[in-house]
Amino acid sequence: MENKLIVTAAPHITSPDSTQSIMGRVCLALAPALIASVIIFGFNALILTAVTVAACVFFEWAYCKLMGREIPIADFSAVVTGLLLAFNMPATLPWWMAIVGAFIAIVIIKQLFGGLGQNFMNPALGGRAFLMLCYPVAMTTWALAGTGNWAPLGMSVGQDYIDAFTGATPLSIDFMHGAEHILPNATLADVFVGNVGGCIGEVSALLLIVGGVYLIWRGVIRARIPVAFIATVAVLTFLFPLGGNDRITWMLYHLCSGGLMLGAFFMATDYVTSPTTDKGKLVAGIFLGVVTMLIRKFGNMNEGVSFAILLMNLMVPYIDALTRQDKLGIAKKKEAAAK
Repeated sequence: MENKLIVTAAPHITSPDSTQSIMGRVCLALAPALIASVIIFGFNALILTAVTVAACVFFEWAYCKLMGREIPIADFSAVVTGLLLAFNMPATLPWWMAIVGAFIAIVIIKQLFGGLGQNFMNPALGGRAFLMLCYPVAMTTWALAGTGNWAPLGMSVGQDYIDAFTGATPLSIDFMHGAEHILPNATLADVFVGNVGGCIGEVSALLLIVGGVYLIWRGVIRARIPVAFIATVAVLTFLFPLGGNDRITWMLYHLCSGGLMLGAFFMATDYVTSPTTDKGKLVAGIFLGVVTMLIRKFGNMNEGVSFAILLMNLMVPYIDALTRQDKLGIAKKKEAAAK
């Protein structure tokens, strides 16, 4: 007799999506910003990205092979980690530093904690934070937009190169910390399109927004975290402009500069290290916006997105616990016990 009822363990809702298809869509969403970085910073941006992605894939393969685990490189998660790590690097970074960052991201932060789905923080941002602590000068030496010049691949950036082809990003012109609180020389159009110095994948707010909207449209991410994050930064910068700066202009510079769009759409929404509840996602977005602005305003660094996201990653278990809805009937039991 044919079975009419199949009993299985939860979850009972299936989806045609797989890890591979989801990661593939993320790669596609990041592609426009990568193409823009090559146009803005030169071919070395593509080479450095390729080196970082290859290193992440190799370290994942090598570690799993060494430990006798199933090799998961076909799911593209290591590729996404490599892309995001490269997007958080300047195009002037020597390739060996990128490989060090890839090792930290894949082996230390991801695999040693159990692999995909078990890491306690975003691997790409963990790798970037390590590089920032160990190589702060190299990680804050920016190629000038439009020069198409770079240091020889794998070589340290010399002073002559720094003087000739590098400059400050909009967030490092002291328009937050300077005595006069002036705005950067870059126009809003330059900052929005990406014609400024900065990390490989964070400079074009326009193309990052396009990629983020694509991910929301395809159902890869939910809009709650990025919208709450960006809106919080917008409100705070509008309400508290510095000096005699116009509120709208001040707000727009903050929204389009630094890693806000990259972090909001592509890293704060990471499935493993972001809250699972709807209320928790809103709380996380507001938390990220407040911490980012506190770092930008009072910290020693001009940018605060990466460290705000890492701090949020550590807070996720508590955010989920405080925002999770009680199971059916539990709330009534609690009320009865309280009486």
